[in-house]
Amino acid sequence: MIRGINHVTFAVRDLEQALAFYAGVLGLKPVARWPEGAYLLAGDLWVALVVDRNAGGTTVPDCSHVAFTVEPSDFEALAARVRESGAGIWRENRSEGASLYFTDPDGRRLELHVTGLTERLADMRRRKPDGVRFYDDTGDEA
Repeated sequence: MIRGINHVTFAVRDLEQALAFYAGVLGLKPVARWPEGAYLLAGDLWVALVVDRNAGGTTVPDCSHVAFTVEPSDFEALAARVRESGAGIWRENRSEGASLYFTDPDGRRLELHVTGLTERLADMRRRKPDGVRFYDDTGDEA
């Protein structure tokens, strides 16, 4: 059973410009960034910005999508139903926790995801990918 929206990912061509807009103009709170992306909070909603040179293009799809939170105990059954429906799979899971990236009948990109931002940030802190910077509660770099 889906519990809510897990996160929203927007493909962006220019990370600095996107951060200036989402954090500076809209007031979202940055929590982490790296050379190819950033995580921000819009209240309790996790927003991911991911650099994708195809963002905004009309012929090549980008990585923009909406992710739904799923209980770990429900993930396999729901993922199987999605696969059995014939939904297209648009990406393989490379993140922490179980995820299924699929399309709806109109081609919208969706995801089922079992972990949240806390787990994602903990995983990033463990792996320490090059260029990752974290922010404190005030939005300043930590």
